This record gives sequence, C-alpha cells and structure tokens, in this order.
Amino acid sequence: MKEFVLRGWRIEDAKSLARAADNPAIAQNLRNTFPNPYTLEDAAWFINDCISNDHVSGAGRKQLNYAIEVDGRAAGGIGVNVKEDVYEKSAELGYWLAQEYWRQNIMSRAVVRICEEAFETFDIVRIFAEPFADNAGSRGVLEKAGFTYEGMMRDGVYKGGKIHSYCMYSALRGEWKERHGKKV
Repeated sequence: MKEFVLRGWRIEDAKSLARAADNPAIAQNLRNTFPNPYTLEDAAWFINDCISNDHVSGAGRKQLNYAIEVDGRAAGGIGVNVKEDVYEKSAELGYWLAQEYWRQNIMSRAVVRICEEAFETFDIVRIFAEPFADNAGSRGVLEKAGFTYEGMMRDGVYKGGKIHSYCMYSALRGEWKERHGKKV
C-alpha cells in the first residue's frame, strides 16, 4: 500500500504542484476555479493563499487545506471548508490527486484522515462532497471512506461547455464515529 503524508503547503511545493495539477483529466472533474492549464504562478498563488489561511486559529479557523505528499513531493491536495450562514454546521470536502497515483487507495485514506481532523477541530455535524455524476473514481473514494450517497442533482453544473449532473455525499458526525471508531 502506497504511503502518503497530509501536511501543510510549503512554497517549495510550487513546482511539484504545478506539474501534478497540470492535467486536463484532473481539471475536468473539478470546479472552474481549478485552472487548466495549471501554471507555476497558479501553484504559487494557491500555496500562498493556503498558508495565509492556515495561520487563523481558534473560532476564526474555517478550513483545513493540506498537500498530499507521495514519494517525497506534493502530488495532490485535500481540504475541508466550513460553510456560513444557515450552513455553518456543515463543511465541504474537496480533493484531487496526480493521475499516476489514482487507484492506489491513497485518496480514500486521505479523506478519512482529514474528516477525522475536521470533526475534532470544527463545531460541525456534517461533511459533504459533490462529485460529478460521471466521476466514478471520486464517487468510489467517498463510498470507500464511509460517506453516504444522498442523491443526484440532475443537470446541476456546467463544465467544459456541457451540462453535467452531480451527486451529493455526506458523512455525519454520529455515523462517522460508529463507522470509524474515533472520538469525534
């Protein structure tokens, strides 16, 4: 089983981030805010944004954003962002991984780790993710990690000049504790 580390982003990750993220097969399954092509400048901006947000602590902290380090380099990213207003008890999970590491059980394990930390860190009851319906890999990651499929939002997103459906998955604090045996 391939080992990996979840850790904070570092400026020196910019080159490996740009190299791993500059892949249309990754970008096609993410929101339009994930650029394609993905340049060194995009990587530097993203890393600086994560570092500046990482310094927020206590009740003001609203997100976890980590590099997924594999084979000694940043090969992906994962984050949990607490929502606002009537959604303040929910957080959204997002992630991606360099294509060379797909189907090696890295991402499902990374999802479990960050969700455990999010439930311990934030006053939330729910973590959700919204993969595109035709992204079987991402849907499998969530199911393997213990998320529950809640349904499909038909024709809910516009990406790459096409209308797509997306799915809603969630993990609830109480169910997470039962499935993973952790105190959350």
